[in-house]
Order: sequence, then structure tokens, then C-alpha cells
Amino acid sequence: MKARLARIAGLVLAGTLVVSTAAIDQKSKNTDADTSATVASGVTSALSGSLSDAAMGVAGVSGMDIARTAQGQEAVEEGTESAEAGVDVDASTSSAAAGVSAELADAAAAASQAQDELTETESTEEQTESTEQDAAQQAASAYGYTNLGVANVEGNLNVRAAAGTDADVVGKMPNNAGCEILGVEGEWTQIKSGSVEGYVKSEYLLTGDAALARADEVKQTLATVKTTTLYVREQPNTDCAIVTMMPQGEELEVLEVLDGWVKINVDSDEGYVSSDYVEISTELLKAMTMTEIRYGQGVSDVRVSLVQYATQFVGNPYVWGGTSLTRGADCSGFVMSVFANYGISLPHSSGAQSNCGTKISASEAQPGDLFFYGNGSRINHVAIYIGNGQVVHASSPKSGIKISGAYYRTPVKVVRVINN
Repeated sequence: MKARLARIAGLVLAGTLVVSTAAIDQKSKNTDADTSATVASGVTSALSGSLSDAAMGVAGVSGMDIARTAQGQEAVEEGTESAEAGVDVDASTSSAAAGVSAELADAAAAASQAQDELTETESTEEQTESTEQDAAQQAASAYGYTNLGVANVEGNLNVRAAAGTDADVVGKMPNNAGCEILGVEGEWTQIKSGSVEGYVKSEYLLTGDAALARADEVKQTLATVKTTTLYVREQPNTDCAIVTMMPQGEELEVLEVLDGWVKINVDSDEGYVSSDYVEISTELLKAMTMTEIRYGQGVSDVRVSLVQYATQFVGNPYVWGGTSLTRGADCSGFVMSVFANYGISLPHSSGAQSNCGTKISASEAQPGDLFFYGNGSRINHVAIYIGNGQVVHASSPKSGIKISGAYYRTPVKVVRVINN
């Protein structure tokens, strides 16, 4: 584009020199000085305007500039006619004027073409921007949202019934959970995540490109069970042993999709399920309702307090061998640390913990009792029952501390370690 502007300016300057030289030659031949001045003045005026416009850029060369050039040409023609009326003008002067007119016409045409190219470039840029926006919308839609927001907080983000800290908490968003942004009210954002709808503080919510980038980092590929009871097997075939069973609707973390089978993570174990009985999807964590973490009725204050204490760490990381409720713990480390807060000492092993307290049936379970799971009869996972048919546990490095249905796996044993 700059090269085209330079060419236009060069053409105009060349025209100026040609006419000026012709005018000087004519004067030396004793032509009428006033006539030469008229010719030079008319051309110089036109060329000056064109040169100024060329320096300003293609956008300045418009229909008005072409009109100014035409006026300059008329001045040249009128000056030439005046000179012919007084004296015999040298043929070279007429030729020079004609040449300038041609050059100016070429310059105007070149400017018009350059302007068309500029318009085309702007149109291309607009199309590119539109394409990028469409791509962002498609990326967000991949996670089931049209205006994606992602929780960016240590622990859990409270979802309130109204835009204010005095409003009731109606749910909690674990860190990196996704939501649909419904609107903004001051420092609060209205969202919907899972079955929870309410308001969160905007400062703890990623939006736009930042939300999409985080979603790409933390997304989970899940296999949702679509049959009444699904067998999880040791190997991808029906001849091997059954590790555990999963109920309909349970979401399983996918490790690998094979031919006819899906390799999944079951807490700290790996297993295989038939691809015919699961639905694969890519999702983000969702908010939990208060009902989902609410304990049962008629239990002791200690049990109520223990459940409330344990569930506040949902969303925190899983770390193999860890015992920190904030920085990371494994399944037995999580249970050990929660119970230690209430003066109950437990070993750091799910197998060893299963031998503590009193064995009870699952139907007798109260909030605070322990559910144990395993591969066959071998215990390798533990969770805390929180009532309402649910447990809280440190599940895996991918999902961290979470809440699940108490029968998301078949429990091997249920133990009571709280006596009141």
C-alpha cells in the first residue's frame, strides 16, 4: 500500500517538473509572461492538491480529489488557449500539458484501485474476527455452555440466592467447575451450574478466553452409565473377574477408549466397562446443591459437625499418600485427618481403617460412618457417609475430594467408629 502511495506522489511531482520546464522554455522565447504564469499557476494548483492528498493516504483520495484534478486540467487547457491567442506556443508545451493530464488521470485511477484494495482488506479482517468469535462460541458449546464461566477459587465458591453476602447459600461451585453466565449485577454474576442457579462474586469467576483456556486444562472425559447395573471388569473382556458394579447414572472418569471397551478410573483402581452401556462426554465439574451435601435428621451434634467439617473440603486436591485437607490427601488420609479433628485416631490405610470400630449393615448407616470399597473382597478405598445416600471422599487425582452416591460402587464393608 505504501509503495502505491509513493508512486502516486512521484507521478504528481514529475508532472510539476515537466510543466514548469515547459513554461520556462516558452518564456525564453519571448512568449507572453502572463500566459506562462497562468498555465503554471493552474497546473501547480491542481498538482499541489493532488500531492497533499497522496501524502495523507489512500483514504483521502476520493471523488472530491478527482474533481480537484479535473479542475486543474481545465486550468491547464484555459491557460493554453490564452497563450495560443497571444503568440505561437511551442508544441512541446502543449505536449507537456497533455502528458500531465494523462499522468494525473493514471494517478486518480491508481488511488481508486488502492482504496478498493483497502476496503477489501478491512472486509477480510472483519471476516477473520467473526470467524474467531464463532470458534470461541463453538469451543464453549463443547462443554455445554454458550457463555462459559469457570470458578477460580481455593476450595468452593458460594452460590447465593441473591446478589449479596447476606443472601442464603443455595449451592457451592468447586474450583474449576463450569457454569452458564446469565447476567451481571454490579460485583455479582448470575449463573446456572448443574441444578444450582444463583449469584457468585464476579472476582472469583473466569470468563471469555480465560474461562476457555482453563476449561481446556481441567476438562474431564466421562462415561455415564446407562444401564441398571454395570459390571466393571479387570480386563477388557467378559471372561475376567468383576471388580465392582456401578449404578445407572453414575459418571466414570475415562482413561482410554478402546474397541468395544472403555478404560476407566475407579477411585485409585482401573477397570474396564463395555462401551455399549455408557455414554461418553467431555464435561466440567458442576455446582452442588445444599441438598446434595445435607446430612440426615436425628443424629448427634458430633456427627452433624463432622459431616459439615468434611464437606467443606470438597474440590480440594487428591494427593497419593497425602493427609492435608487443603493441600491434598488420599482416601484414607482424608478420613484420618477429618476424624483427628474430633479426637479420633485412625491409621493411614483403608484396609486398616476397616478393622476399626464396629461393623454394621449399610441400611444402619448414619452420617459419620465409614463405607469401604474394594476389588472383590480386597479393600482399597474408604469414604465418609454424609446422609441422604451419599458419601464424601478423596476419589482420584483428576476429581479430587468429591461427593458421590454411597452405592456408586458396591460397598464391601460399613464400619461405625463414632459411638454417639
